Amino acid sequence: MSKQEGSCAKNISWSGITDVGRFRKENQDAFLALTLDGQGVCRLGKYGQGSLDSADYIFAVSDGMGGANAGDFASRIAVDQITRLLPAAFRSSAGGMGVGFQDLLGEIFDHIHAELVKLGQSYEELSGMGATLSLCWVRPDWIYFAHVGDSRIYHLPADGGIRQISHDHTHVGWLQRKGELNEMQARSHPSRNALQQVLGGKNQNLSPHFGAIGYEPGDAFLICSDGLVEGLFNSGIKRLIRKPGPRDEGNPAERLVHEAVQTDGKDNTTALVFELS
Repeated sequence: MSKQEGSCAKNISWSGITDVGRFRKENQDAFLALTLDGQGVCRLGKYGQGSLDSADYIFAVSDGMGGANAGDFASRIAVDQITRLLPAAFRSSAGGMGVGFQDLLGEIFDHIHAELVKLGQSYEELSGMGATLSLCWVRPDWIYFAHVGDSRIYHLPADGGIRQISHDHTHVGWLQRKGELNEMQARSHPSRNALQQVLGGKNQNLSPHFGAIGYEPGDAFLICSDGLVEGLFNSGIKRLIRKPGPRDEGNPAERLVHEAVQTDGKDNTTALVFELS
């Protein structure tokens, strides 16, 4: 965990978009934006702004995999289950039960994993389907996150820079975290997409990456599928969020996805950006 002293952010703005890419026939990505309070959950639009005083915010991206339409089905199940399961988790935490956010998010991930495994075993056309999932729970002062797979969560501090805070569940990601591969080498490695963990699939022992990060006014965060990473380096992500040029049209998510698809576009591409102010 990391937390700096400073004034608290009061407002949040977000933008999200998904694109099938230039070569795929179906989009197996899905994203989610919602508010959460004691009354329940409320789905949000693709972009907007709100206050952090009256509700928590949930943002998530899932990249499905599997034959036929199974990948699309898997990612939609992941985000739909979040919407269904989170109200009970919120009431547990708000009720003073002393349950940690890692436990709450871990239970949600375990439930989604079990649901995907059960469906994959029950229906031949869904056999082996799975999904990545990267989720951020935004509360006053802190963001709690949970992650499985190779979708990513980035933090862009107000004072500059960009840092990937989620861990890719790949051998290549592990080598990069150890410092044995740089960004360029990791992007071109032939095994970069060989996942060691997903929700569902044939993976039996789920071990999500959990974390908490303090934020300051002016900080931004990005959740994205691996299709975006294939089209943009970290420097390009930072430029399109922080310093777009006169030809970079649209909100932050639209700018990112447009350039990534134009540059690569081999995979479905999804970006969800939220900024604190």
